[in-house]
Amino acid sequence: MPASPSTARAINDRLALRLLQDEGPLTAGQLKQLTGLSRPTVADLVERLTAAGLIEVAGETGEQRRGPNARLYGLVADRAQLAALDVRTEGVAVLVSDLVGRVLAEASVPIDGDMGTGPAVEQAVTLVERVAKEAGADRLHTVGIGAPGLIDPASGELYDSGGLPEWHRRLVAVLQERLPHARVSVENETNLAALAEQREGAARDRDTFVLLWLGHGTGAAVVLDGHLRRGASGGTGEIGFLPVPGTGALPSATDCEGGFHSLAGSAAIAALARDHGLPALPEGEEPAGAAGVREAVRLIGGVGVGAASGGSGAAAGGVGVGAGGASAGGEGGAAARGDGGASAGSEGGAAARGDGVGAAGRFLDALAERIALGVASVVAVLDPGCVVLGGEVGRAGGSVLAERVAVRLRLMAPLPTEVRPSALGGGAVLRGALLTARESAQEELFGTP
Repeated sequence: MPASPSTARAINDRLALRLLQDEGPLTAGQLKQLTGLSRPTVADLVERLTAAGLIEVAGETGEQRRGPNARLYGLVADRAQLAALDVRTEGVAVLVSDLVGRVLAEASVPIDGDMGTGPAVEQAVTLVERVAKEAGADRLHTVGIGAPGLIDPASGELYDSGGLPEWHRRLVAVLQERLPHARVSVENETNLAALAEQREGAARDRDTFVLLWLGHGTGAAVVLDGHLRRGASGGTGEIGFLPVPGTGALPSATDCEGGFHSLAGSAAIAALARDHGLPALPEGEEPAGAAGVREAVRLIGGVGVGAASGGSGAAAGGVGVGAGGASAGGEGGAAARGDGGASAGSEGGAAARGDGVGAAGRFLDALAERIALGVASVVAVLDPGCVVLGGEVGRAGGSVLAERVAVRLRLMAPLPTEVRPSALGGGAVLRGALLTARESAQEELFGTP
């Protein structure tokens, strides 16, 4: 049975809006080409959506062309303002954007672990209100929150967990009270990071992959056939509890010490770096473990590798990974740098630098062995074909660490699996929260044009 004229119009409008969401501003001609609709039909829907206040003229294509065919149409960006939160145990980061994702204001605040629940919640909510005011957002439409811990798939709420601060659970309720007109939702931080990597980062070409989160703690997110999988109780990816060799104990139902977390959490990575003679680095804007990995990559790869932007890999002569462990390329690079760069210093200085490079390589090799244990378990069960090393540690290690993990994984798992470094690092949670807030808001605003 053919669709009625009103149903056909609604379908066409929805298709055009989805294209404008995904592609950005388009001309009527581009909409005609992408939708396959006739020119009169496209002209009618453009007029209809403009009159409804859903789209507007966003510019023109080229300086010479004029007239209706040259106009670029885009979503009305200021129709709604959105907020995204990254809630960690040690603080909160907030950004506010318009409907097309342009960031209008952002800020973060640390929250002392000794602060009580009430003051902690008030500090976080006040930050949201302040950032919204700076962005000129009188009324937030949607608030997306990324937080550690399990999300109840039935209620969408954080489970009560003794391992997380009480203010995390209270924050969601207070935000809804203080922002009564906003839609407030919360999602596991690692799941949001995976969505961000899939849309904007390292997994843009993958429908199936696993994100291994390596930051203060460990976690994993599973995307199968384009869909995020949460599990029966929302606990898919709690890899910190995975029993692995080398910990000397077993995790319990309430404590992941003795599990994979004990090998690959930030504190464990920092201790591993110290064991290999690398200097202890204090907690700063990134976890100490990530700072240690970044420094090790810098020592091996040279200037510019593993910088704060998350360099893509080793410099020329930096890292050649072999199945035997320590990188011969790193040692060679150290020798070359010792030759060319020690003219002003002593042979002892060159030797010290070479020893530092060797220690960095051995540390990264040992860390790769640990990470490969967790990855091999995931690969054996899910066969994802691709694992992204995410979080601050994954970004700091870049392709230098990813290549080392891949080498060891090939010795442990029979299934071919790419290992990729994160493209977004710790910022992936906030990006994922913004993406979900945008989708939620656009679904409501444009669901029935």
